[in-house]
Amino acid sequence: MFKHYITLSAVIVATSLSSPASVSSDSTTHSPINHNIDFTDTEKLSRDTLDSLAHLTPDEIKTERLKNQHRVVYFGENPVASVDSLRHLIEMFYVDQFRHFQDPLAPYFLMMSRDAKLALGIGGAVRMRGWFDFDGAMPVNGFVPFMIPVPKDPAQKRRVGGTPGGTAIFLRVIGRNKTLGDISGYIQIDFSGANNVTPKLKKAYATIFDWTIGYASTTFCDPQSDVPTIDGAGQNGRLSGTAMLIRYAHTFKDRWQLAASVELPHTMADGDNVNTKAINDWMPDYAAFVQYQWAHNSHVRLSGIIRTLPYRNLIAQKNKSVIGWGTQLSTAFTPARMITVYGAANIGRGYSSCMNDLSVGNYDLVGDPGNPGVLYAPMAYGLNCGIKYNFTNNIYSCIALGHSRYLPRNGVSPTDYKYGQYAAINFFWDMTTRLQVGAEYLIGRRVNFNHEHGSANRVDVLFQFSF
Repeated sequence: MFKHYITLSAVIVATSLSSPASVSSDSTTHSPINHNIDFTDTEKLSRDTLDSLAHLTPDEIKTERLKNQHRVVYFGENPVASVDSLRHLIEMFYVDQFRHFQDPLAPYFLMMSRDAKLALGIGGAVRMRGWFDFDGAMPVNGFVPFMIPVPKDPAQKRRVGGTPGGTAIFLRVIGRNKTLGDISGYIQIDFSGANNVTPKLKKAYATIFDWTIGYASTTFCDPQSDVPTIDGAGQNGRLSGTAMLIRYAHTFKDRWQLAASVELPHTMADGDNVNTKAINDWMPDYAAFVQYQWAHNSHVRLSGIIRTLPYRNLIAQKNKSVIGWGTQLSTAFTPARMITVYGAANIGRGYSSCMNDLSVGNYDLVGDPGNPGVLYAPMAYGLNCGIKYNFTNNIYSCIALGHSRYLPRNGVSPTDYKYGQYAAINFFWDMTTRLQVGAEYLIGRRVNFNHEHGSANRVDVLFQFSF
């Protein structure tokens, strides 16, 4: 018995077929599936199959179940490709070195050519978050220690809120070419624009063999080293960002990966328009990483970035540039089947716009207190760590810690940000492979250079359905 799905008037219609037949239309002929790939719901897998997954980690089991739940519409007149070819094309939807925990899963419905040379997936996620702030309220939707009021505002102790901002829709096309190899295109739109309901382009890129061109996650970041959180902002010391880029990435002997990219910059300079002025970027950023990987998503990565940060000295009436740099060591690994450890440490000068907390201000370039008309790139660093423990394959809890530190020269304003601290503990339940709920407690702290500080507390909840 096979299930065959066709698209008619934008509705997916499921038809159970017990014998070979064909359905004719004015445009495409669909035939029943005549091979042994089982696309049935793996919640109904036999006990033998489930036992064969027992040695895998919970994340690996979830991925394998997802791979077996796809519903596929076949098109074209060519003979059906081999099982291995069809499996390979499906598995390509799970290859994404820069996938973040909060990104949508691979699409449930796929359209695939019968010769396994082209596939189209359209998917997304409905993501709803609600929260309650107490003993210090956060003025923004994300939990960002930089934004904690200092000193505390007694009129703003509590706040209730919610957002559909993580809701997203995406489209991915994957093809195979004898000359160019694997080719894919990806577009993702989420609803994090104005008022967190307006559509906003999040990613749009094409990958041809080892090359990626488009609007994608910067090579400097490592989303897979981030601890899973319900909070949309995540740890305050983590690196993030999306840029127009051209990236080359190649894997050697299944263990080593090298990547390098040229990226369009976005310098955040603190020009006062009296002695100094922020001007247009004129030189791209250069980012790279080297990674050693093993098992499922276990890796250690060393990444770096070089930046040219421009400004204008209004006293000398000259354009100037400062070299900025940053480096990060990050990892994620499973020391035991039910435990995953995450960690990242970054440091540099003039890279603050890449870091969660410091990206709120203009800290790539700041004024030199002893030299009017001069901007310099201050030092900063970020630390992140955490752990995930699975009570069962679909119930787990995470602890996430973050710290970011701003290290300018003497002469900084006493009320300026010195450092921020972030902590979260959460609980997730994957009710099915595509339906998830969770709850989380967060606490954050901001300290200024005059030693004044403020704190905030939040409880948030999550409902997410991926399709």
